[in-house]
Amino acid sequence: MLASVLIANRGEIACRIVRTARAMGLSTVAVYSDADRDALHVQLADDAVRLGPASAAESYLNVDALLHAIRVSGAESVHPGYGFLAENADFAQAVEAAGATWIGPPPAAIRAMGSKAAAKARMAEAGVPLVPGYHGDDQDPERLAAEAAQVGYPLLIKASAGGGGKGMRVVERSDEFADQLAAAKRESKASFGDDRVLLERYLQKPRHIEVQVFADTHGNAVHLHERDCSPQRRHQKVLEEAPAPGMTAEKRAEMGQAAVAAARAIGYVGAGTVEFIAEGEPGAEAFYFMEMNTRLQVEHPVTEAITGQDLVAWQLRVAAGEPLPLAQDAIPLDGHAVEVRLYAEDPARDFLPATGPLTRLRLADGLPPNGVLGVRVDTGVREGDTVTPHYDPMLAKVIAHGPDRPAALRRLKRALEATQVGGCVANLGFLCRLVDHPELRAGPVDTGFIARHADTLQAPPALPDAALALAALAEAQARDHAVRLEAAAAPDPHAPWHAADGWRLNDDRHLDFTFLEGEVEHAVRLTFIRDGALLALPAGEVAARVLSAQVTGGTVELSAEVDGRKRAGCVLRDGELRTVLLGPHAWRLSRRGRLAGAGDADAPAGSLTAPMPGRIATVAVDAGQQVTRGTTLMVLEAMKMEHAIRAPADGTVAELHFAAGDQVSEGTELLRFEPDGDPADGART
Repeated sequence: MLASVLIANRGEIACRIVRTARAMGLSTVAVYSDADRDALHVQLADDAVRLGPASAAESYLNVDALLHAIRVSGAESVHPGYGFLAENADFAQAVEAAGATWIGPPPAAIRAMGSKAAAKARMAEAGVPLVPGYHGDDQDPERLAAEAAQVGYPLLIKASAGGGGKGMRVVERSDEFADQLAAAKRESKASFGDDRVLLERYLQKPRHIEVQVFADTHGNAVHLHERDCSPQRRHQKVLEEAPAPGMTAEKRAEMGQAAVAAARAIGYVGAGTVEFIAEGEPGAEAFYFMEMNTRLQVEHPVTEAITGQDLVAWQLRVAAGEPLPLAQDAIPLDGHAVEVRLYAEDPARDFLPATGPLTRLRLADGLPPNGVLGVRVDTGVREGDTVTPHYDPMLAKVIAHGPDRPAALRRLKRALEATQVGGCVANLGFLCRLVDHPELRAGPVDTGFIARHADTLQAPPALPDAALALAALAEAQARDHAVRLEAAAAPDPHAPWHAADGWRLNDDRHLDFTFLEGEVEHAVRLTFIRDGALLALPAGEVAARVLSAQVTGGTVELSAEVDGRKRAGCVLRDGELRTVLLGPHAWRLSRRGRLAGAGDADAPAGSLTAPMPGRIATVAVDAGQQVTRGTTLMVLEAMKMEHAIRAPADGTVAELHFAAGDQVSEGTELLRFEPDGDPADGART
């Protein structure tokens, strides 16, 4: 067995590898950028080596810095996790040349599957069915446009070297092809250092089904059943489950055998995933090879749940030269598991990644006090951490396992309801609505499911009176706390001027608050009465009584009886911003005026300010140019994704404040736009 492992990654996957390695008796070495100096994975590991500045290019993608970390730490092996350099054959080769064991497939296997186009050609030779398309080396735009016409519309442009939805574009019409091709190439170059693409026919209602494979150096290869990863947004997975709903034993065997054959064809060793796209009735669907990921997948915990196996432990044993722990016919399939990805992102703004402090973070794993039976949470962040624009904004993975699919979904729903995220916008409410959607519960769904139900899934729930009541009670509690602190420091702490019960000379005993939700005002009057208060809310007057309260800095923890019902929540106070957390839902309110900045959720669609920190990828217009509504003016690159800044109306680009390559902060005005007459509602940025 290996003695030590350096984890060439960060976040939740680094933490997850540390746990298994430590349980197996290996010492662990973390690496970190300046932005991650105090990160959880650094704290958990036995040793840690600095790589460089915050940007991924200067740290986690810096091969020389990683090789230096191997040398100075004396690490015997390297686990790449997923993302970054996990599927970089040159890095794998450099690790082996440095005398360390690479915990992954041979560099030759990575290269064989590293190019989607080359992999598809190889699979075609092996008789694996492929989606009709173009996978050639000729990348001339005119050739690609001609091939696109042959494939037919709608079609999919995909980064040849990529994954995770980056460098991927759906093209509906031929007149959109040139712009979408350019965007896909830019994003692919930024994410993978390679702008080659391939073209495929876009299947209208496909399912994304993948098969976990494993092989060792003794000639053994197995599959550990399949996962359904169909619910996606922006071509990135949101919910994964195993086994796939509706999968028959016969179809499972057929797909599993095809996946193992693909692995054997390239001399594979270690953990890998063969991804298929399927269409048709469950159990009788046709399936086509998409790609093979030559690494551990983000969604591997659902496979671990149904098989009872630790896949990282398998990786470590195979890398040490041991045979696979189980033969194919001995691999269990126990119950059902579902995983969702908790992201710092705003579903109401087309899942725009978010940044900011994690002022509050409560995760409901299988441990007390918030434990839920059969639930596991993998995370790389803690309360008090800050989500930066430098890396992927995933906060955690929440995985639920049960004896069957309905039980797993019930447990997952309960775990999400016990989760809270505050200070940074997150997709938690969206996930709650997703797992409770009747179509998903009936299952299976296709990859277009989320987009079809965007209105109900992405829109936040209306502000309830209970949240307003907690906001008002929290203000009173914070005021009470401040008055008591002031009184304790005063010469006469018993003076009536320090009363914390709303007493005022020649005035009623009440407090008035105005909370703004965007531009909507919500007025609340809190009148003190014996044993509580009366709250005049927009829906009417209700009685309220605080059962318990704790004020810590800007956080007010509350348990209160409101209109005869117990409510427990938390209100985060930051300047004029109030974030009310009631269950898993969060409402952002302001005590005074609208929150400034186009980065907030109330900014008009088509806002011409930066929605988040990033780099200007392209400037598509000139100063003085007249444009029509919806025209792309600039493209902002942030978190390896591109975000178009579009004209909110017909008008003129009066001034350009930035050029391609410039870095900008959230809320920065990018250009000055003069609409023709009254601006119409704009296109969303």
